[in-house]
Amino acid sequence: MSRWALITGASGGIGQAAAKKLAHEGCHVMLHYYQNEQAAVRLAAHLEEAYHIQTHVVQADLAKTGGADELVSRLPLCPDILVLNSGKSHVGLVTDTEKAVLASMVQLHVTSPYELTQALLPAMIQKKAGHIIVVSSIWGETGASCEVLYSMVKGAQNAFIKGLAKELAPSGIRANAVSPGAVKTDMMKSFTQEDIAMLEEEIPLGRLASPEEIADVIWFLASKQSSYITGQILSVNGGWYC
Repeated sequence: MSRWALITGASGGIGQAAAKKLAHEGCHVMLHYYQNEQAAVRLAAHLEEAYHIQTHVVQADLAKTGGADELVSRLPLCPDILVLNSGKSHVGLVTDTEKAVLASMVQLHVTSPYELTQALLPAMIQKKAGHIIVVSSIWGETGASCEVLYSMVKGAQNAFIKGLAKELAPSGIRANAVSPGAVKTDMMKSFTQEDIAMLEEEIPLGRLASPEEIADVIWFLASKQSSYITGQILSVNGGWYC
């Protein structure tokens, strides 16, 4: 029987790659988006045609209070795999960060993922099976100057996964995180070619990751190949931080 996966932020680079990988492996997918409806609908149509799976597209703003409840209310069923991928970066000094930005970033990366997990867990616990996978960030492990807020919320995601894994293991549910380094997505669009070249020089493997390389690890964590792995933060960063 095919499993259902819910991917938040499915219209973005990593989200789309994850959806394609999970569909390729036979999963039906629920694709969440916030603003880019066209990309989500186009992705759903492609997945149905290419992989002959079922899809469901759902909109919700996870950066606002109550966004997770809205998302849950629009789901046709509870997923077997939850990929918490929604996120956005924030560059700026701590002293310049407005309270509204702080609240929005914490809601998007910490509160909404917690509430979404909380709402979907009972069905997983009843089945004694399930996978929760967070797409975190290298900055949640190392911290970054001028990205202190982003580092904070990504670090919170990592701590969330470590605690959650211990709580859910007796119920047969595994929780892990993928922690990418620099990935070729729209998040890198603000960088010049010169900036990217300098960045690549810092990375031992000498290049940025592709979204597909992150998606492969997401699938690994949802597959039987990782059956004894839970509570882990898998760094996928080309040796940038070890």
